[in-house]
Amino acid sequence: MAEDRMLRVRALLDAVRADGRTALTAPEGKVVADAYGIAVPGEELARDVEEAVAYAARFDGPVVMKIVSPDILHKTDAGGVIVGVEGASDVRAAFHRIVENARAYDAGARVEGVQIQELLPKGQEVIVGAVTDPTFGKVVAFGLGGVLVEVLKDVTFRLAPVDADEALSMLDSIRAAEILRGVRGQAGVDRWAVAEQIRRVSRLVADFPEIAEVDLNPVIATAEGAIAADIRVILSDTPVKEHRRHTRAEILTSMRRLMQPRSVAVIGASNEQGKIGNSVMRNLVDGGFAGDIHPVNPRADDILGRKAYKSVTDVPGEVDVAVFAIPAKFVASALEEVGRKNIPNAVLIPSGFAETGEHALQDEIVAIAERYGVRLLGPNIYGYYSTWHDLCATFCTPYDVKGGVALTSQSGGIGMAILGFARTTKTGVSAIVGLGNKSDLDEDDLLTWFGEDPHTDCIAMHLEDLKDGRAFVEAARATVPKKPVVVLKAGRTAAGAKAAGSHTGALAGDDAVYGDILRQAGVIRAPGLKDMLEYARGLPVLPTPKGDNIVIITGAGGSGVLLSDAVTDNGLTLMDIPPDLDTAFRAFIPPFGAAGNPVDITGGEPPSTYEATIRLGLEDPRVHALVLGYWHTIVTPPMVFAELTARVVREFRERGVDKPVVASLAGDVEVEEACQYLYERGVVAYPYTTEQPVAVLGAKYQWARAAGLLGGGS
Repeated sequence: MAEDRMLRVRALLDAVRADGRTALTAPEGKVVADAYGIAVPGEELARDVEEAVAYAARFDGPVVMKIVSPDILHKTDAGGVIVGVEGASDVRAAFHRIVENARAYDAGARVEGVQIQELLPKGQEVIVGAVTDPTFGKVVAFGLGGVLVEVLKDVTFRLAPVDADEALSMLDSIRAAEILRGVRGQAGVDRWAVAEQIRRVSRLVADFPEIAEVDLNPVIATAEGAIAADIRVILSDTPVKEHRRHTRAEILTSMRRLMQPRSVAVIGASNEQGKIGNSVMRNLVDGGFAGDIHPVNPRADDILGRKAYKSVTDVPGEVDVAVFAIPAKFVASALEEVGRKNIPNAVLIPSGFAETGEHALQDEIVAIAERYGVRLLGPNIYGYYSTWHDLCATFCTPYDVKGGVALTSQSGGIGMAILGFARTTKTGVSAIVGLGNKSDLDEDDLLTWFGEDPHTDCIAMHLEDLKDGRAFVEAARATVPKKPVVVLKAGRTAAGAKAAGSHTGALAGDDAVYGDILRQAGVIRAPGLKDMLEYARGLPVLPTPKGDNIVIITGAGGSGVLLSDAVTDNGLTLMDIPPDLDTAFRAFIPPFGAAGNPVDITGGEPPSTYEATIRLGLEDPRVHALVLGYWHTIVTPPMVFAELTARVVREFRERGVDKPVVASLAGDVEVEEACQYLYERGVVAYPYTTEQPVAVLGAKYQWARAAGLLGGGS
């Protein structure tokens, strides 16, 4: 059956192509809909007035009449749609008016007739569609439809094809989800019928890559079903670009030699201070890299005490990585030598390629690399750090604090911001990698490696674009169950939507699609650079929560209110404290304090009150995470609070009670030292902010759900 429907659609699309068209007419759209079980109203194509009268009489009640022309894409704009026509005389008048309007709109347009369509009952108008995204390929969309679609832009996206459960989740992903469930006495829509329309459209575009856009708008959703009042199908006028793919085994093999090399050659190594080749050499030597370091320079015999070679082909033995520190114009010829030497990885520091308009030069080096099987990192990068192997292959400042965070950036400037943050906060890293132009190696290669790297606990990536969004999603889905992935996506634009031929296409701005699909992949999306870095720093520190119940314990009512707002803003749940726990908290709170949630112990309380309430929150298994709000007083100084909190948390962890605890400290400058003390002991703490600690906690919850470690889905 599936083969038969595909053959029918294939024949139709081939005929449309042969006719030199990219847009299907309404009757052709119905053929596609019928083949894929997409529910549409009854309709007929009337080629003259009398056929229109006869067909309209077959439907019980008023009809919708629409122009059918391969040359008129937007029928309403052409005055080619009339709704609610009933009776022979009205049908005749509407037929003539529609044809006349079409002629006035485009005198040369071919008119095949007028579509007579059953008028659907009133219901909730939604849109179901699909579009070809340049990054992610086929993407299916759902949202409020009809006249609201371009006003509210309340639409959500997923990679196509989607299964039934994923399609159903889309109904809950729009802001107006409550309307679909039924409000103010109105019945909700048939959710499964709507989801089935989404699933079938997604299957259609997955089966036929040449379909650029599909629009079902509006779909009339009622308690009894969901029927598409209009279907628009647009074919692509350009071939579908195929991305070059490497197998997982190939990626891991080359990445292992890149990140754990035994031998590195520096092409363009120099003795002259101020040269990039000198800086790279010094960082490799001074950083303590234990492998072989081979300088390559045709005009030197010795560089930094190491024998220099005229060509990389002269270097003895196997080489894992060739680091390029030569001008762009010399890279191609040197890369040929790297290929002949069977070196698997080339790290291209030089700029002067596609980022400056030199696309041909970049294409040339990519072609050379593909010919020899060399993987390229860059060009236009600062290099990379692999701290657990004491490797600092960069011309920037060295960094050797080993830890579990892998950081990547597409920008050199952002890379250095990452470096400075890591140093200031003492964030140990497993790697810092520059990606630059991403002529070859990109985020999905790095994700695949870091997902398996035992030294990496969390991955944070700054990116401006993705070369192959589907490969990234595939790598993310394989990695997220094991460790968090944080992404900062720069460039929140909707460019490209302007030229779209459908409502769905016009709504599929870059950022909207990125946001939904990164979420679908289980990735945590950071709103800004500082957020990305703080998430990367904090996620490995916090234990994984075992449930949703969060309790706030605060010494200041104002902080408690702000912390409550932050909990809500981050999609977290304040625990509805049961009576017995409320009574237990009240035993430690002065009469003018407040139990409930937040638990307000007031600012004048001694350290014993903080300790007792924190203990109570950690002891009760119904409480899953604690948010602490501290207010600087002489009664309980900052370091006293920090020391007691760290001690209690450590005590419970030694007993096997390991809950996430975050803290906001308000006060004089002493709170900064207290926060550092807490952070180093497993309590994510920040001075002068109520938002940041809860945001990090929210990121931890988001990952736990995406990884399937907490109920509720991603």
